Amino acid sequence: MLLRPSEGQVSPHRPYDLGMAKLVGINHVALEVADVDEALAWYGRFFEFELRGRVGGHMAFVDMGDQFIALARGRTQPPDTARHFGLVVDDKEAARKALEAAGVTPLDGPFLDFRDPWGNRVEIVGYDNIQFTKAPNVLRGMGLMHLAKNEKAKKELAEKGMALE
Repeated sequence: MLLRPSEGQVSPHRPYDLGMAKLVGINHVALEVADVDEALAWYGRFFEFELRGRVGGHMAFVDMGDQFIALARGRTQPPDTARHFGLVVDDKEAARKALEAAGVTPLDGPFLDFRDPWGNRVEIVGYDNIQFTKAPNVLRGMGLMHLAKNEKAKKELAEKGMALE
């Protein structure tokens, strides 16, 4: 469902008001953790990643090609329940096995969700099963040119006029 202003304010060439910005993606998500070095070590047990950079001892940036996650010192709230974010991986089953081997118990439910030691709720999603698509140059730079979408994801993209070529 497209949320937009009343029809009198909508341009026929642009499906939203000319004074509005259209959401196009997420640049990054910031997770609050007690200790940035501990968080880097903890997440490094399950995921291969490169460190994009740091700001002192209070923030680190984990690279994901053309996106990143910021780990920020200062978690004060209780563990997340429904609030979560999804991390996309090239191999969901490899992530499941690494989490299990480290004794991380997935949360109940149909998805591969878990909480990190600081209470952040994370969902693991396979690249093949999502609508967003990394540009070929980004996949190439990440060494992931072998990744492909499943039929369900291809159909969802085609229904939005975003069929893969």
